[in-house]
Amino acid sequence: MLVSTRGRYALRVMIDLAEHQGEGYVPLKEIAERQEISEKYLESILKTLVSNKVLVGVRGKGGGYRLAKSPDLYTVGSILRMTEGNLAPVACLEEGAEQCSRMASCPTISMWKKLHSMIDEFFDSITIADLMQSSAPGDSYVI
Repeated sequence: MLVSTRGRYALRVMIDLAEHQGEGYVPLKEIAERQEISEKYLESILKTLVSNKVLVGVRGKGGGYRLAKSPDLYTVGSILRMTEGNLAPVACLEEGAEQCSRMASCPTISMWKKLHSMIDEFFDSITIADLMQSSAPGDSYVI
């Protein structure tokens, strides 16, 4: 599983907006400058987050973006699934994937399923609020 820039940037944006939630609607330009992300690329990420009702966007003077809910109600897993599609470590476990003809006799499928479950559980256990803290969960994990 490789998390793309889209997923990583979405998490950075969510943290940025959470840190500035007391300021009302935050303009796209300010987020882009702080996060060093092109406005055009950021706009496509924000569009996804708004359409999934994670962010509220307002156009015009005084407009911008803000979180729709409290940062502790958003998990890293939910944001990554929105932006990445899913977190499956192998193609045969992706949502909507064609059933592999070797699935019934595959000696590694149980391992991949367990890894997929571990990835989901790990990312679903971390919230945006957790990431706002200097020592976020996951910093102490060693592989």
